[in-house]
Amino acid sequence: MHVLRTPDDRFADLPDFPFAPRYVEIDDGEGRLLRVHHLDEGPRDGPVVLLIHGEPSWCFLYRTMIPVLVDAGLRCVAPDLVGFGRSDKPTEPGDYTYARHVEWMRCAVLEVLDLRDVTLVGQDWGGPAESGPTSENASGAAW
Repeated sequence: MHVLRTPDDRFADLPDFPFAPRYVEIDDGEGRLLRVHHLDEGPRDGPVVLLIHGEPSWCFLYRTMIPVLVDAGLRCVAPDLVGFGRSDKPTEPGDYTYARHVEWMRCAVLEVLDLRDVTLVGQDWGGPAESGPTSENASGAAW
């Protein structure tokens, strides 16, 4: 799988977006690695709220919600789906399938970030794309 990576300087000076980028690497399904961007704000030992965007957005969507949730003592994790925001972008349209998005997010959220007992907030198809992998580890869901 061939991928493109948007340079970090393209995200400089975004309004109302003071968050530091964080990355995990996951298997692309073809033996290579994909870099997945996520925000991780709030207390590490706080209850986790997993914020999943849909199309055509990225974690920027949650920029005004995150401070409110963090002030309430919650840990907010907001990944960019593969192909969006700061995450790697496969170049071939055929690389983007619903099944791949589900597996990529399952890998990033459950295996690498090891998130458990989350409250899932999903926008558009971000909710259904993540609801399967996190359903056994979710304490609640909204989309």
